[in-house]
Amino acid sequence: MKVLAPLFGYLIGSIAIGVPIAFALLFASVATGMHMGGSSGNPQIMAAQLLRGTDSVAMMALPFFILTGELMNRGGLTHRIIALASATVGRVRGGLGYVAILSALLFGSLVGSAVASTAALGAILIPMMVKDGYNRERSAALIASSNLVSPIMPPSVPLIIYGAAAGVSIKSLFLAGVAPALYLTIVMFIVWYFIARSKENIRSEIPRVGARGLAKLAYQAIWALLLPVIILFGLRSGVFTATEAGVVSVVYALIIGVFVYREINVKEAFAALRSAAKVSAVVMFLAAAAQVAAYYMAISGVPAVLTRSLGGLVDNPTLLMIVLLMFIILLGLVLDVVPTILIVTPIVLPLLNAAGIDLIYFGIVFTLANVIGLNTPPVGPSLNVAAAVGNVKVGAIIRPTLPYLLAQTALVIVMALIPELILTPLGWLDPK
Repeated sequence: MKVLAPLFGYLIGSIAIGVPIAFALLFASVATGMHMGGSSGNPQIMAAQLLRGTDSVAMMALPFFILTGELMNRGGLTHRIIALASATVGRVRGGLGYVAILSALLFGSLVGSAVASTAALGAILIPMMVKDGYNRERSAALIASSNLVSPIMPPSVPLIIYGAAAGVSIKSLFLAGVAPALYLTIVMFIVWYFIARSKENIRSEIPRVGARGLAKLAYQAIWALLLPVIILFGLRSGVFTATEAGVVSVVYALIIGVFVYREINVKEAFAALRSAAKVSAVVMFLAAAAQVAAYYMAISGVPAVLTRSLGGLVDNPTLLMIVLLMFIILLGLVLDVVPTILIVTPIVLPLLNAAGIDLIYFGIVFTLANVIGLNTPPVGPSLNVAAAVGNVKVGAIIRPTLPYLLAQTALVIVMALIPELILTPLGWLDPK
């Protein structure tokens, strides 16, 4: 227990002075090992834990799905999804807002990253909305909020990270994420409905598309939209594992981008590989550093301390979930999704097991609570990206983001209180 102070002291101090989180975790771990003395500071132990952090079949799926997102993003998918969404919901009052929400759901099922989908969709939709008379700040806020569905809808990078950290099935996590993603989309539709009626009381100038035109747009987009269907069907039927699904998705994305849409050439393919390699390396290194920190947290008794502190709540799993949820939401204000998952998961696992809380259900609620932090200052990655592509100041879109943020937070709390909202649809998709 004496090592808790230096461990967290070094970690918080390093982050406070701007050290990247992965290096801060390593620095805190090395300092803690030296402070403990004996074999704890053995470099071989640290090296072994570093390797263990990425030595996982589940983690192998990560670079493949990241590469799939890169290929789809470069393969002409974005404007095809927007065109299809515009043809279906674009002409109603506040129609472009509904287009943004629907596009976020469709695009998120291919990219799996809120920041990437915010950048891709925002660059196209925000200028369209402003041109049609929509308020620029509210448009950017809507784009940032709508794309919070991406890290939940499979294939989800945060769910892969959580699955590897918690040792649970990536397949089950992917299937469990479908219903919450739809809940988020419905909540966004409801909130936008009231905002559009009061503040965006306009009709879009999107040309009417007849049945033949709609069929053509659907045909153009269907090849890309088949990817999540193939992944979910393959996982549910047991045709392939989550890692194999990643390989299948890369091959499919290449075929669609090269031979169907014909927008991926050799240059674009290498650019996608380079970008995916950089992102994968960052996440993998962070996972390795987090494993070293988790090792020292374990031997210093952090999980045991947490279990003793909250042990009185073990007999009341619902109350325990609410306490953990509030803690995670507060942590998400200052940390990004992946670091939070990697740091917190090993600490709370003993407590969750003692309380008998389903780890799949917790993983979905945990990830959703983390995702909310993407739109909250002072970090707010999605908020910053939406402001950048929308050419507005971050401070100007915080207020119009609040209605969505409150509704999304309320939804997460409801799902924490009613596990059946997650587990019942999971039972339909993944019967045991």
